[in-house]
Amino acid sequence: MQPFVTVLMPVYNAQTYLSQAVDSVLSQSFADFELLCIDDGSTDDSPRMLADYRARDARVRVLTKENSGYGDSMNQGIAQARGTYLAILEPDDFFEPGALELLAETARRCDADIVKANYWFYWSKPEEKNQKIAVVKPDMAGHAFCAKDEPDILTSIPSIWSAVYRKSFLDDEGIRFLATPGASFQDMGFSFKVFSAAQRIYCLEDAILHYRQDNESSSVNNPAKAFCVCDEFDGIAAFIQETPYRDWLKPYAYRLRYDSYVWNYSRLSSDLRDAFLPRMVEDLRAGREAGDFQPDLFNEYQAKNLAFLLSDPEGFKRDYPVHPTKLSKARYYFKIGGFGALASALKR
Repeated sequence: MQPFVTVLMPVYNAQTYLSQAVDSVLSQSFADFELLCIDDGSTDDSPRMLADYRARDARVRVLTKENSGYGDSMNQGIAQARGTYLAILEPDDFFEPGALELLAETARRCDADIVKANYWFYWSKPEEKNQKIAVVKPDMAGHAFCAKDEPDILTSIPSIWSAVYRKSFLDDEGIRFLATPGASFQDMGFSFKVFSAAQRIYCLEDAILHYRQDNESSSVNNPAKAFCVCDEFDGIAAFIQETPYRDWLKPYAYRLRYDSYVWNYSRLSSDLRDAFLPRMVEDLRAGREAGDFQPDLFNEYQAKNLAFLLSDPEGFKRDYPVHPTKLSKARYYFKIGGFGALASALKR
């Protein structure tokens, strides 16, 4: 029988938190789902744990494959999912008990392509703590819309796992993940594509998922991952160029590229920052010269920061506070943009 929701869980060496994640699905108040776990060649105890769950609960399916990376795992999962809608849960996160009921019943009632909700940053140590992340703003919630009506959704923080997606919509639009082995940032391209293509997006202010912050496998020192964000935006650019009616998306893709490149620059180790800086300048300069920079999509401090970066990359490297305090942030934005940029930055 076709379940209403398929929960996709990509698994790679996830034994530490896997039980909490799976149990949070199996204990949902909503029962019309399947849990499709895609084991990406795990070498820890994850395969045995998944086999035990499959033996105990018929709603659990396990797809086992050789290691090929997150994007390929997700694409194989989408291809084999039987649900009308797809949800995503990472194996170190966990749902609230009513998460699927809220998402699924809203999707059914509103005939939505996407239902998107908020989530919490979650820490389990040194003591348990949640911080609500409000990707969905109040003016987005409670009505169906498309991205042309509410374009702020395009530049929101990618958080693909606090949502459900109509599978036929993904198939019709040909939306999949980049299948680059070992890549990062693969939620970025997927998120932009689904929100830009969907005709009926429905947003909820409820937080339905705990996104773990104390188990991130750091890639700050991994040269192979330093440029993955560039691949994602090259994929977004190709998606836009497929059809002329997507040209209106270019300024939003450019704004999101700016945000993502600056965030990536700040998180890298110092030697990788030096390597990434020329590519960051090259791509952002090319987009600006192509006319993709739309000033009203940028706060004053962001526009000043972009201008400083492109005009003086060495000055940016010297002065930009990658781990800012309030004082260092204030000094930097006053230096590059005066009181206007300072006031704009301090509001954020």
